[in-house]
Amino acid sequence: MEKIDLKKEMKHLYQPSAKAPVQVDVPRMNFLMLDGAGDPNGSQAYADGVEALFALSYTIKFMVKRGPLAIDYGVMPLEGLWWADDMSRFSVDDRSAWKWTMLMMQPDVVTPDLVEEAAAEVRRKKDPAALGAVRFEALAEGTCVQILHVGLFSTEGPTIARLHELIAAGGHEPAGKHHEIYLSDMRKADPEKWTTVIRQPLR
Repeated sequence: MEKIDLKKEMKHLYQPSAKAPVQVDVPRMNFLMLDGAGDPNGSQAYADGVEALFALSYTIKFMVKRGPLAIDYGVMPLEGLWWADDMSRFSVDDRSAWKWTMLMMQPDVVTPDLVEEAAAEVRRKKDPAALGAVRFEALAEGTCVQILHVGLFSTEGPTIARLHELIAAGGHEPAGKHHEIYLSDMRKADPEKWTTVIRQPLR
């Protein structure tokens, strides 16, 4: 059986330094995605969406492992794209205006047909409420700046400011959506040690 470590293969994308922002070229990759709006804290729709993404991702993983491909890989972390129609209202103090897309990257061997087959299996076994809202789609962010944030989400402000200072210093402007990658298991890890990749595409 072949084993692949996607986070190790893409270390420059999924394990950046916390010391300083770095510029990276993010290739086109395939994701399971699900859209929503409003404050994610305490939101049943958000919880249902995350449940569906994990259930489908793990089912796909085991189908690839036990099927003809016989490839074993670790399920990739949850990621989030965050924005607001009026970006002047995009604030941690008022999350009611937030819009979001939660996503989980899938290896190149995963096809639309495999996703459909896995979704049918998940529906048969658990049938998560948001499963029907999950889609399989490519995302190409291109040139981005990113940094690793350690700690609570509520303390991200200075880290994000450092990121945007580098963008301005390089003569660039932010483009696309604020992107976060959640590397820690938030159910088990100490919140003070949560690790989050913060990424911003550039214009």
